[in-house]
Amino acid sequence: MLRGVGPVFRVVRKMAASGAEPQVLVQYLVLRKDLSQAPFSWPAGALVAQACHAATAALHTHRDHPHTAAYLQELGRMRKVVLEAPDETTLKELAETLQQKNIDHMVWLEQPENIATCIALRPYPKEEVGQYLKKFRLFK
Repeated sequence: MLRGVGPVFRVVRKMAASGAEPQVLVQYLVLRKDLSQAPFSWPAGALVAQACHAATAALHTHRDHPHTAAYLQELGRMRKVVLEAPDETTLKELAETLQQKNIDHMVWLEQPENIATCIALRPYPKEEVGQYLKKFRLFK
């Protein structure tokens, strides 16, 4: 059983009993688009792996947060949004902003090259983090 799950069940039940909708939690990922283009030309599978690594690391690191516990309760209802950053500089600027605003996130570094490839936030209500991500498009 996941730690912290009991209180989350109670919160969701209270919300359901009161008629309020439970918050929709979303895990946002921001993946570097330039890695799919020359001179890098990483294959799609390698990029998907970077996003998976970042998402898993963020969920594990913040596993005790009530939002993460609630997100993991219903595996079939998880929502992820993958956005694109044009390059490493933009990704690092976003990481700095998130850090300054105390937004829980993980920057995935590909090893051994130590290249920042993806940022994954822990699950959040989109209203709490949308303002920091609105300039990024869906990854294509």
